[in-house]
Amino acid sequence: MDELSTKETKKKANKVAIRFIVLLVGLYLLFSQGNLFMNSVTSAGSRYYNPYIAEYFNYIQWIKSALLIPATWLIKLFGFYAIHNEMDIMVVDGPYLRVNYSCVGLGVMSFLTAFIIAFPAKLKSKLKLFAIGIVMIYVLNVLRIAGLGVLLGFFQSQRSNFTYHHEIFNVIVYLCVFALLYFWIKKNTAINKS
Repeated sequence: MDELSTKETKKKANKVAIRFIVLLVGLYLLFSQGNLFMNSVTSAGSRYYNPYIAEYFNYIQWIKSALLIPATWLIKLFGFYAIHNEMDIMVVDGPYLRVNYSCVGLGVMSFLTAFIIAFPAKLKSKLKLFAIGIVMIYVLNVLRIAGLGVLLGFFQSQRSNFTYHHEIFNVIVYLCVFALLYFWIKKNTAINKS
């Protein structure tokens, strides 16, 4: 009886794990490709451009603006004169920073959202993790943009050495997200076992 019970438990755990992986990959592809498609729909001159959607449903631009405005304020706190438009920050006597689609962080947000939906846990816990994760990604992104503006403003001779800031940012953000997920999973699986 004990051996049969163990086999059934393993079989059930395997089904849960397979369901999680399939759902995670499927949702990530849906969200990330959906965001890329939406970027095409809202970018003038692109294949699927739609002026109505670009005008009223351009959440990618909303996120860009939500990053640019506080990053500009932070740069100004360090004594620089900075101005921004819909996708750029110009620091007088400093760098010119362009925030493209790849700078917004929708890839890591897509992964986090897919993981949260796919992982078997209580809804309240998932919503809390989602809020904390999205805010963490947003704050790190604002700090990255402002940090680049300040650093490149102070160290003008080093501007050519910051070509890999996207990769460095992605590593830092994914490490933070994986640490957050590790502690969240540990807490939620400990609750499920008791």
